[in-house]
Amino acid sequence: MLAVRGHEGVLAPLLAVEFCDEPLELEGAQGLIVTSRNALRALALHRELDQALELPLFAVGEATARAARELGFARVTTGPGTGAALAELISGESKPERGALVHLAGETLAFDLKSALERQQFTVRQPVLYRAVPARAFPAEALRQLKAGKLDGVILMSPRTAKTFAELVTRHGLVTQAKRLVCYCLSEAVAEAVVALGLDVRVAAHPREEDVLALLDSEAASS
Repeated sequence: MLAVRGHEGVLAPLLAVEFCDEPLELEGAQGLIVTSRNALRALALHRELDQALELPLFAVGEATARAARELGFARVTTGPGTGAALAELISGESKPERGALVHLAGETLAFDLKSALERQQFTVRQPVLYRAVPARAFPAEALRQLKAGKLDGVILMSPRTAKTFAELVTRHGLVTQAKRLVCYCLSEAVAEAVVALGLDVRVAAHPREEDVLALLDSEAASS
């Protein structure tokens, strides 16, 4: 996606994802909730995938919904992009008496979706399908280019990746070099994790991948 926009990207994974093999707890469920594409990657390898595909699915945003359809889900409802807004959408379109909702979750969550829905009388099961382990260092090529001042920006898509980025910049002693970068952030919560370093932060109009890419397009058009 960056290449077609005329940008040269350097891949620097900030979290290593490990999949877990917990039961999905699908019995009597009225539907699934997915707030991360990592959950879908884990589900693709899960022994209960076929049963899961029979259920309707609520996805947090458009990119997650697209990944769910690609995996084989036929009934996908697309959320506005945040956990809080997704909880409101689910409350408006589902009824607690229809059965439990199953949130395919990670070990660490940015928003407590389970509590938000339980306040609306829903029963929410939350099997953990993956955990994300923070990187201990930047990849060699990204580190080399950052030290040399050859990077113009960084895309940050979650508060946890932004926090890890800030920690690694500090650990490598590269705060001065990082101040040359523009940080393209998915949301205000993401931006908060790096703003303390004095970095140049831009926040997407909406918490969606396409709006982060729109920031890049806007920057390129004005340069």
